[in-house]
Amino acid sequence: MKTLLGTVLALALAAAALPAAAGDAKLGALEIKDAWARATPPKAPAGGAFLTVTNTGAAADTLLSVSAPVAKTVELHTHIVQGDVMRMVPVKAIEVPAGGSVALAPGGYHVMLIGLEQPLKEGASFPLELTFAQAGKVTVTVEVQALGAMGPAHGGMVHDPAAHQQHMQDPAHKAMHEKMHGSGN
Repeated sequence: MKTLLGTVLALALAAAALPAAAGDAKLGALEIKDAWARATPPKAPAGGAFLTVTNTGAAADTLLSVSAPVAKTVELHTHIVQGDVMRMVPVKAIEVPAGGSVALAPGGYHVMLIGLEQPLKEGASFPLELTFAQAGKVTVTVEVQALGAMGPAHGGMVHDPAAHQQHMQDPAHKAMHEKMHGSGN
């Protein structure tokens, strides 16, 4: 009986660090859910990935870094508004408060995939490794949704044209967009 209990406990602990379902994983007190990315145009140099981290524990944790084999550089980013211009900027880390959640979503914190090895195609998936200060490392499967998608919680809703126009006022984003799509699009 003692051996059976030990085996069950060992299997439960091992399963806690594995993805529960596509886009979901659990690591200690952290739950990572709904990992997804937008499909990219054929020559896009960059893409974004999104997810939600919930901390059910009594102590805060910090997302320190991310990595993925689909891009040369993978960074944590956020959006800031300067005057009438929205800009993407890298951040060193993202705190996940005790008993709270942090959404990495379009228009806020997100994972920036820079130097894509190939376009992100709708229906594909890729691994994303997250490193936390306290909990350690966990890998989730990122599901690629349609170009302009707003994520699983939005039922496939696509990019808001008004928000896109505001975002295009950022000269760096506009240059990247023109490189991807040409200046006439």
